[in-house]
Amino acid sequence: MRKIIFLLAMLCLVLSINAQTPKITVIKAGKLIDTEKGVVLENQLILIENNIIKAVGANVQIPTGATVVDLSNATVMPGFIDTHVHQTGQPEGNYYDTIFRETFVDTAITAHIYAKRTLDAGFTTVRDLGSEGFVALALKNAINAGKIPGPRMQVANYYIGSTGSHGDLNGFSPWLSWKMPEEMSGVADGVEGVRKKVRYMIKYGADVIKFGASAGVLSEEASVGAPQFTQEEMNAIVDEARMHGIKACAHAHGTEAIKMAIRAGVASIEHGSLIDDEGIRMMKEHGTYLSADIYNDDYILAEYTKLGFPDKIINKEKLVGRLQRENFKKAVLAGVKIAYGTDAGVYPHGWNGKQFAKMVEWGQTPMQAIQSATINSADLLGWKDQIGSIAVGKFADIVAVTENPLNKISVLENVQFVMKDGVVYKKIN
Repeated sequence: MRKIIFLLAMLCLVLSINAQTPKITVIKAGKLIDTEKGVVLENQLILIENNIIKAVGANVQIPTGATVVDLSNATVMPGFIDTHVHQTGQPEGNYYDTIFRETFVDTAITAHIYAKRTLDAGFTTVRDLGSEGFVALALKNAINAGKIPGPRMQVANYYIGSTGSHGDLNGFSPWLSWKMPEEMSGVADGVEGVRKKVRYMIKYGADVIKFGASAGVLSEEASVGAPQFTQEEMNAIVDEARMHGIKACAHAHGTEAIKMAIRAGVASIEHGSLIDDEGIRMMKEHGTYLSADIYNDDYILAEYTKLGFPDKIINKEKLVGRLQRENFKKAVLAGVKIAYGTDAGVYPHGWNGKQFAKMVEWGQTPMQAIQSATINSADLLGWKDQIGSIAVGKFADIVAVTENPLNKISVLENVQFVMKDGVVYKKIN
């Protein structure tokens, strides 16, 4: 009996020691893009302990027993960040079937598929800016618990919009009813109403607040850019979020709505299609980020008629698509802070990297485009101390490609190596 007890004690000791032994990984990087300084470093070693970067440099010692990942023939970068996604769905069925025949339960069942595609595309962090039924929140929690693979997430829960706005259901009979509790939507009106709605979103786990400052494209209200909250309502939304210590962002296509949202103090303008010179100046003065989805115009015009979207929606896209890209270029040249936001979910998840080439086509250098998807977006999310660059103390979120993206930015559409939180999800063959 004593012998058995002794053996059991020794086994427990060994298991305890093994549990406390850190996992050490060393990445050999042929080229490493320093996103903070905007330079390329040659022949760097990245020492990772469990999920945290412990050392970076040319002369880092490789500990005995470390797992070595050889990326000496690749260009290595921090994991990408997409600050505007709708991670729980994408266009796969007829417009009206989606509205009338699907519920948030349908999106909940398939959301994990899109999360994995996003991660495999090299996007290790996303900001989800609108989902129904708190599906994005559940997805985030499942990823954080290690139940399913996916990017780390910030979520807004519901999009907050006024009655009849881009955040409401338009174009249908007033006799239609979805028979759900009033609070289980993002619709709110008046200063007290929007404050209550912000509190409701935060109560149920919102990391960021998103509201509709203007009308939009992919909905059936007539305007694409008219303001849809008063200045007082926008002020109240941002102020309420700030009191709770979180940021607010505004969906805003229209010229005046963009300025109203900036005055209210939003952290970012989403889309920014019809911004004018004054709006650009205001963004610079306030340090407001622009998160402009300048790829998806191509997809909407190519595919959305086939999906049964009404002509009024397609015509609105034709109105703003080219202008958005031209105004993006003006903002870049003026020195507005740019974050990487694609509106993925409007087009297929996993295609997030297609926007890099558009950002370069419309004014950014390849380095600026990469910085927009790394250190800039990390700053917008308030996570600059954790992600966005390959630096000591940050999470080991790392991607790599075998070609140099500074010479050919489109290679980032097919990322070949993905590590998130120290775990390799995709290897270079």
